[in-house]
Amino acid sequence: MMEQKIIMPEIGFDMPITDLVLELEKLRYKVLEGTTHPLVFMQIKNVFHMLESIGSSRIEGNNTTIMDYVESTKINDENRNRSNEQILEILNIEKATSFIESVIDDTPITLYFIRELHSLVVDSLSESKEGCCTKGEFRKCNVRISGSLHTPPDFLQVLPLMQELVDFINETTKPKFDLIKICIAHHRFVWIHPFENGNGRVVRLFTYALLLKNVFKSKQRIINPTAVFCSDRSKYYNYLSLADKYTNEGLIAWSEYVLNGLKVEIEKIDHIVDYSYLRDKILIPSLSDALSNKYITDVEHSILKLTVSKKTQEIQASDIKELYITKTSSEISRIIRSLIDKRMLIPISERARKYVISFGSNYLLRSVLKSLDNNGFLPLNN
Repeated sequence: MMEQKIIMPEIGFDMPITDLVLELEKLRYKVLEGTTHPLVFMQIKNVFHMLESIGSSRIEGNNTTIMDYVESTKINDENRNRSNEQILEILNIEKATSFIESVIDDTPITLYFIRELHSLVVDSLSESKEGCCTKGEFRKCNVRISGSLHTPPDFLQVLPLMQELVDFINETTKPKFDLIKICIAHHRFVWIHPFENGNGRVVRLFTYALLLKNVFKSKQRIINPTAVFCSDRSKYYNYLSLADKYTNEGLIAWSEYVLNGLKVEIEKIDHIVDYSYLRDKILIPSLSDALSNKYITDVEHSILKLTVSKKTQEIQASDIKELYITKTSSEISRIIRSLIDKRMLIPISERARKYVISFGSNYLLRSVLKSLDNNGFLPLNN
């Protein structure tokens, strides 16, 4: 097989992809000064990380639905069911995502970094399923990609090709090339197919790391790149195949596909920092759904609705006292404690007596996901 050097496409000023790059550049430098409470925002961000992980695994054939996952796990709960391979696969992707966010500011993207992502995503998974006998190591044999006409390079070429890829992404270039470089790097990774198994999961994490490292550096922006790829799996593979030809047209078509999807997702998710949108489109409808399905009681609904309706997005005992004037202070304390225990309220800080809504309850989370779906935030097949 003739070795194919990594190349950047030649892009003209009047091409549609140029407009996409310019629009994404505006979003890149846009300061997010949202009105959503930081604690509420972080919970929403965790939800989207969960959706990212489920979406990435489903591209690879994992048939776990969002509701399957919600039933089996609790966000930020350490006592998760790790006996189910498909659930564990998703948990591993979540763990890898958290790893990226925790180290990306101070860690260069190297071969070691990429191998560490692989170790995380295949950890404790059966080799006969989504695990890998060479965890954290590049493949030592030749492979074929099921359903693809592309034959990955000989295993002896993997190390030099991956080093070339790392050099390519770390090369100092003008910022206007950053987004195109990420598109090309994603395809190149898939083209090399450096691991025996887990390549799809790792390349999407790799892409997320590149976006955080080189483009959207604000930790206050939610980036959900897998949504670009998992909304239509066949389209994803078709555009990868176009890029496999290594023609200028094929590489531009692939890059345009990625950037257009990324733009749509970023614009959509940025609504979440606007609390009036989050409150009216997501939270209040979620509470109504939870009440109608008897996931929460009338009292819980009233208190939670009051919480999300307040300008501060915080509630305290005196607010509940105004809502239920006949209840004693001890009764109100018990109500608050019950809502905390059920993971529907969370203190704004340790020992604080002010609270914001929490999605820790699987029942409440189920309704939040339903509202997100109704507003086009879930590209997955639930």
